[in-house]
Amino acid sequence: MHPSCALIIWLAAVIGVQFVGYAAMLLLVAGALLLTPALLRRWWAYIRRARWLLLTLWLILAYNTPGEALHDLPWAPTFEGVAEANLQAARLVAMLACLAWLFLHLGHEGMIAGLWGLLQPVRGLGFDSERVVVRLSLVLENLQEPPEKGAWKRMLAVQPSDSSGQESLHLSLAPWHLRDSLLVLASGLGLMGAALL
Repeated sequence: MHPSCALIIWLAAVIGVQFVGYAAMLLLVAGALLLTPALLRRWWAYIRRARWLLLTLWLILAYNTPGEALHDLPWAPTFEGVAEANLQAARLVAMLACLAWLFLHLGHEGMIAGLWGLLQPVRGLGFDSERVVVRLSLVLENLQEPPEKGAWKRMLAVQPSDSSGQESLHLSLAPWHLRDSLLVLASGLGLMGAALL
């Protein structure tokens, strides 16, 4: 699969998740797990990292959505809030599964090559796609390993002592095949179907 095609499929899945309910999200996650069994470990790691975000999202939606309080308790969240909080938390978990699939499928180099391919049509409009690709490459390189303790102090220093990094960026571009076009068409149709539901 072409890296740009994988990015388009990921984007369609992430946008489509916003329009569907629990059953469709379960189908999406189950399909991703069946196609890529190694996804489960990385997905679980992403969920663990996002646990405080999930909890905060749930609490904000559960307590700030108007409606009838659970068991008529004044301090309890509303029924409607709990339902909305559960749905949005499930959507975030499904999006994390999509993200885990993308990173597992493409990796660092594939992400860069896919973004490069997607940005080629806008180069004619004067958009500096090389700068965006290089910056994303640097961000992904820094995210590969967790920073050492106290690394933020060196980052804030006037003259940072750490100058290790890539001097040049090499991209290996894969050819676009007919199956990539068919996958993009299928993901576009799936997104339109999700939006119309």
